[in-house]
Amino acid sequence: MSKLLLAITIILASLQTPAFAQFPIGGSTQPKALPGTAGDQALKGSARISGSVIDSTSSQGIEFVSIALYNKKSGQAIDGTVADEKGKFALTKIVEGDYKVLLSFIGYGDKTIDNIKLGKGQELDLGTIKMSSNTKTLNEVTVTGQAALIEEKVDRLVYNAEKDITAKGGDATDILRKVPLLTVDLDGNVSLRGSQNIRVLINNKPSTIIANSVADALKQIPADQIKSVEVITSPSAKYDAEGSGGIINIITKKNSLQGLNLNVDAGVGNRGSMLSLNGGYRKGKAGFTIGGFGRGMYNTVTKTTLEQTSVVENVTSVTRQTGDGSSRGLFGNYNLGFDYDIAKNQSLTAGVKYGVRNLSNQQDLMTRITRTGETDFNSTRDVDARNLSGTVDVNVDYLHTFKPQQEWSISTLYSRNDLTNDFDANILNGNNELTSRQRNLNKNLNQEFTFQSDYQTPIKKNQLLEFGGKGIFRQVNSNYNFLIAEATGDFRPETDQPSGELLYHQNIAAGYTSYTYTTKSRYTFKGGVRYEHTFIDASTNEGSVGVGNYGVLVPSFNASKTIKGTTVKLAYNRRIQRPGLQQLNPNFNSANPQNITIGNPELRPELTNNFELGLSKNIKKTFVNATFFGRITNNAISQVRQPSDTLAGAIVTTYQNIGKQHAYGTNIFANVAATSKINFGVFANVFYTKLTGQTIGQNGKSQELTNTGFNVSGGIFSQATFKNGWGAQAFGFMQGNQVQLQGMQGGFGFYTLGVKKEFGNKKGSVGIAAENFLSKRYKIHTELNSIQFNQVNDVYLYNRGIRLTFTYKIGKMTMDAPKRKAKSVNNDDVKSDGAQGGGGGAPAGGGTPK
Repeated sequence: MSKLLLAITIILASLQTPAFAQFPIGGSTQPKALPGTAGDQALKGSARISGSVIDSTSSQGIEFVSIALYNKKSGQAIDGTVADEKGKFALTKIVEGDYKVLLSFIGYGDKTIDNIKLGKGQELDLGTIKMSSNTKTLNEVTVTGQAALIEEKVDRLVYNAEKDITAKGGDATDILRKVPLLTVDLDGNVSLRGSQNIRVLINNKPSTIIANSVADALKQIPADQIKSVEVITSPSAKYDAEGSGGIINIITKKNSLQGLNLNVDAGVGNRGSMLSLNGGYRKGKAGFTIGGFGRGMYNTVTKTTLEQTSVVENVTSVTRQTGDGSSRGLFGNYNLGFDYDIAKNQSLTAGVKYGVRNLSNQQDLMTRITRTGETDFNSTRDVDARNLSGTVDVNVDYLHTFKPQQEWSISTLYSRNDLTNDFDANILNGNNELTSRQRNLNKNLNQEFTFQSDYQTPIKKNQLLEFGGKGIFRQVNSNYNFLIAEATGDFRPETDQPSGELLYHQNIAAGYTSYTYTTKSRYTFKGGVRYEHTFIDASTNEGSVGVGNYGVLVPSFNASKTIKGTTVKLAYNRRIQRPGLQQLNPNFNSANPQNITIGNPELRPELTNNFELGLSKNIKKTFVNATFFGRITNNAISQVRQPSDTLAGAIVTTYQNIGKQHAYGTNIFANVAATSKINFGVFANVFYTKLTGQTIGQNGKSQELTNTGFNVSGGIFSQATFKNGWGAQAFGFMQGNQVQLQGMQGGFGFYTLGVKKEFGNKKGSVGIAAENFLSKRYKIHTELNSIQFNQVNDVYLYNRGIRLTFTYKIGKMTMDAPKRKAKSVNNDDVKSDGAQGGGGGAPAGGGTPK
């Protein structure tokens, strides 16, 4: 219980106010007490405790050790600080009484100094305190340490994926499914509190790969290399204004050890296989990392049924369609990194990352169309779709730390994504004879360059001032062509379908300032304002398009206070959501001619106001968190569906700024540490949503459409460790029906069970994991309707799976205290894909400071 209380205390300090333990320092200034950790009593006395901390083996001072002061009688943590670069520390203004001191630092065992009795005005020197490393140095070494599977912090929820047994051999999708607050459907689409208006970052960095599809991008990230997933729900002005639904930051494993290491991860299953090699070398001030990951996906089957009725010019069309599909793909991710400590208080970081995706989908569609007064039309359509991409990210970052909490950083990033989204279709008649062919060619190039600079400085010991600026320069080129041909013969352009090129330039200039203040009674307030101005120049072969330039002012406010062990947080922020590539792209995608999609390059951004009230408390061995939120979005980017004027029975989906989304709900999460070896938890998300938009009536005029309802989802998880390196984990999740503007999307379920055995002093492990093993397939039932059409769609996903995993670590390493590395660019300002978020939502997510 005391360790939990200490953890919460340090979390409050590190997230609400600057924490020295997370911000390594230069110079010799002695750190002061952490704002937000001490109770009122601790700062009213005149006593003082000091000392120094050294490594028991090397006898060198240990920097950044956390020191917490506990009241002996109540067990309450009332003050705290961190050691300076020489391992020295001091706690001042302490009232007389009985205390104990707890020292902790990553890689070292905790140290407790008990039975401390202070008199009025007494200055107590604890002398030299030795801490022993819990990192074993062997011929081949594994660094061990325990962390809770899920941690709730003041402004974020952290899922420690490295503790996840069942995810090995999978990809990032398998990890995100288990994070409370997040929902990942069976196609890999991610939503936060019901909203898909999110931004996914990798190690605090954006990537153009995410700009096209979050679901596809997550397949390129190996689960074995994910250290943790952060879901931040209370961003300050220091964060990009984008991300009305939230920002998810995926942190990959890093090497902070001296020496050479190599990790091998492999997995094989009935639906996919993977191999990952990651190595690093660190000597003195310099470190290098190199990694490669490859994953093959196969044996993925999908079956669909579709029934829809549409009315155009008083002619009714009834469409019945069945589909049999399969998909396969190869995914790769390769990276090279370098970091160098220029001086004690300066660091340089650089990296190059290349990602590749080769995804192929094959589908056979059988369609029957019945129209008023006409003979039934039957056809078979064989479609091969290709989704290919190659992504390059290059970053260079610099950090200069002047003194505790005072630092200046410069970050740069170049990102490029070459994307191909094509399909070929063969159309057959009722006798299964080839009658014609279709081809859609869509080549995209997405480039962006970012430069940013940030500065922060403390004011006295309870205030922090931050300000900075950022420039993003984006360019999107999309070439799209729709071609047709007879059964034999060459392809030619289809005159009825749009072909051409979209040129989209988007430049963003941003500046912010933020101020944090902690009162004597330990209320913490953080307020700020950010201004972003967007310059847009867009055109197609038909002329200029776009919304022109616009500016937005984004305020934010956070307040928190711990009252009798219960932490209360209140937050408000305003967010902006810019349209993403898939929503802007005017390519006419008719891979399924009964469900056609086309983007709208004239979309404007949407603005959202978010409100949040959070409560969290430890009750013996149980941690409980409840958050109540409200989200109000006007001018929302909404999907608009209507019957095609030219294609019989077809429904055309596009995007317009015609929607309003109001959502109000709660997230509840509880984690129970049943024993030191077994823990389990439950989480639930419930919110009421109201969606308002427009549709086209039979008279051709716009008519307002409203839909309301509750969205419910939840899950349970359990984890256990046993003797001799054995461990087990189970997870289950259910998503109820989701409200959409023109109907309701059906729910789904997902569950996994895994067992792992470690060997060789934890250098290696073997495991087995099974997913949805009790059922052959899962059905998602969706109903959409409007004045002009009704649609019922059933999708059957065959996702029962099993996989075997193997990991092994090679290397001879020694522990080196982690250094503060240069901050990196983080662009979280683009709507990631064209999926509608189901109208849910919550306060905008955070991410990594910009």
